[in-house]
Amino acid sequence: MAIKTDDYIKYLTEKVVAYMDTPADVRKEQRSLHKSTREPWLVRWFGMVPLSVLIWWNKRKRKKEHPGP
Repeated sequence: MAIKTDDYIKYLTEKVVAYMDTPADVRKEQRSLHKSTREPWLVRWFGMVPLSVLIWWNKRKRKKEHPGP
C-alpha cells in the first residue's frame, strides 16, 4: 500500500520541525551516542565473516608460535 503524497509531505514536515526544535547540543549528543553504539564497519558491510576469519587467523598464528603437545 503506497503512502499518499499529502501524508508523506505531512510526515516529512513533522520530522523537519522536530529536528529544528531540538537544540544543537542535544542533536550532537544523540549523534555521538549513535556512533558509539553501532558495530564496526567490517561487521556492518560484510557480516560476521571477517570476525570469524580474524579469530581463526589469530588461533593459527598462536599455534605456530607455541606448538603444544
